[in-house]
Amino acid sequence: MPANRIAMRRIREVLRLKHECGLSNARIAAALGIAKGSVANYLAAATGAELTHNEALELDDAALDARLHGQRYVYPQFAVPDFAAIHRELRRKGVTLQLLWEEYRAQAQGVPYSRSRFCERYIEFRQLLRRSMRQTHVAGEKLFVDYAGPTVPLIDPASGEITRAHIFVAVWGASNYTYAEATAAESKADWIAAHVNALTFFGGAPALLVPDNPRALIRDPDRYEPIANRTYEALAEHYGCAILPARPRKPQDKAKVEAGVLLVERWILARLRRWRFHSLAELNTAIRQLLGELNDRPFQKLEGSRRSWFDLLDRPALRPLPGTAFEYADFKKARVSRLDYHVEFAHHYYSVPHALVGQEVELRITRTTVEVLFRHQRVASHARSHRRGGHTTVAEHMPAAHRAHREWTPARLLHWAGTIGVATGNLVAHLLESKPHPEQGYRACLGLLALARKYGDARLEAGCARALALGAKTRKSVASILAAGLDRQPTTATLFDDAVLPAHANVRGPEYYH
Repeated sequence: MPANRIAMRRIREVLRLKHECGLSNARIAAALGIAKGSVANYLAAATGAELTHNEALELDDAALDARLHGQRYVYPQFAVPDFAAIHRELRRKGVTLQLLWEEYRAQAQGVPYSRSRFCERYIEFRQLLRRSMRQTHVAGEKLFVDYAGPTVPLIDPASGEITRAHIFVAVWGASNYTYAEATAAESKADWIAAHVNALTFFGGAPALLVPDNPRALIRDPDRYEPIANRTYEALAEHYGCAILPARPRKPQDKAKVEAGVLLVERWILARLRRWRFHSLAELNTAIRQLLGELNDRPFQKLEGSRRSWFDLLDRPALRPLPGTAFEYADFKKARVSRLDYHVEFAHHYYSVPHALVGQEVELRITRTTVEVLFRHQRVASHARSHRRGGHTTVAEHMPAAHRAHREWTPARLLHWAGTIGVATGNLVAHLLESKPHPEQGYRACLGLLALARKYGDARLEAGCARALALGAKTRKSVASILAAGLDRQPTTATLFDDAVLPAHANVRGPEYYH
C-alpha cells in the first residue's frame, strides 16, 4: 500500500517558502510540521518535473499530483455482489458458493472478484448477521418444533380458577417462517394436535421434523439412535416425513427454534402480558393476529420478511398434504386369547381372525375405532365400545363351526320348525322357552335339525307329535321314538279315544279325580 502523502495545499506551501521566502529545508519542516526528508523529496520532485511555484498555483490538485508523481495506479472498480441474495439462494437444495460465484462472474458489471475473495466477502457478510441466521438450511427440509418456557394464564369466568396455557412454536429452517399456538398442556395429544394444525397452516410438510427430546414424543432419547413413540411415527408416516430429534444437551442442533421461541416470547407473549383470556380460543385468536405481524416484519439485515422468504424458498419445496388430516391414535400391544380369539382393551373384548390365536398384535386406538394390526397389516377394525365386560365379534373372524352356530336365531329356528309341521314347531318353541336364555336351547333345536336330515321331515313331525302326547318334550325322547320306529304306531290317546268304560262299582271314572 503506498505511503500517505501530504495535501497538495501543503506542497504548494513548501514551494512558496522555498522559492519566495528562501527558507532552509529545516525551517520549512518546522513551520509546516513535517519531516525534513519529506521537504527534500517534494522539492526534488518539483525540480525533476521542472515545476515552478507559479505553475503549481495554476494547477488543480489532480494535475499537480500527476506532475509531481507521474501517472498514479488506478485500482479497478470491482463489481460488488448482492450478498443478501446469495445468502438466500444458498438455502435452495443443491446450490453452492461455487455455483453462485460462477453466475456472479458471468453477470458482473465491472471487474469480478476472484473465487477466494468472493468467498471471503460472503463470510464477512454472514458474520454480521445474528447467530441464529448463520446456519445454512435447505429450503423445505427442516421444521423445528418446541414449546416456549413462559405460559399464559386462562381465567375461568365462572369460578375464577386460573389454568396455564402452553405455547407451541414451529419454525422453518430456511425462511424462519413461524407458527405459534396455545395448548392446554404439553401432553402427547397436545403435541400431535399442534403438529397437525401447524402443517395445515403452512400448507405442506417438511422432509424432516426436528423436535427436542420430549417424553411425550421420544421414547428413547439416544444420542445416536433416538426412537420416537409409535404415535409420532404414525404422524410422520401420514405426512411423508422423517423425525430427527436434536441431540440431548446440544442446543446448537435446535438453535433455529430456540431463536424462534425467543422471538415469539418477545414479539407476541410480551405484548399479551396485560391481556386477560378466558379460553384457548380467545388466546389463539390474539396469537394468530400478532403472528401475522411477526411474519410480515422486515428483516433487519436482509431484504424481505419471513413470509416473503417462505413464499420464495420453503413453499415451493414443501411436500403436499394428504387428503385427510392425521387422526390422533394411541398404540398398545395385546395378545389374542387362545380361548375365544379376542383381544382386550379397557375391559372390552374385540374379535380377531381366529387363525391369530396366541399371537401378539398391536392395537391402534382412536376416539371412535379400535384397529388390530399384525405385522403392520390391519386385520380387524371395530367401532370403539365403552361397555365393560362386553364383546364385539365379527362373524368372519369365527371358525366355520362357530359361525354356523352363530347364524341361528330363535326366529330362524321357529321358522324352520314351522315348515316341517305344527308338532315340530311346538316342540322347538318349548325347547327355547324352557331355558333361562334362548341360546341355551340352540343345541337341542339343532339336534332336531339333524334328525330331520336322517329320518326325513314327515317322520320327525310324527316323532315330535308322539313326544308331545307323551309329555316327553326333549330331543332325546324324539330321537328314541324315531330309532324304535314308534312314530309309525298310533299314540295311546288314539287307541282309547272311542273306548267306552264298562259300568262297575270299582270304576270311578275321570270325574272322581276332580
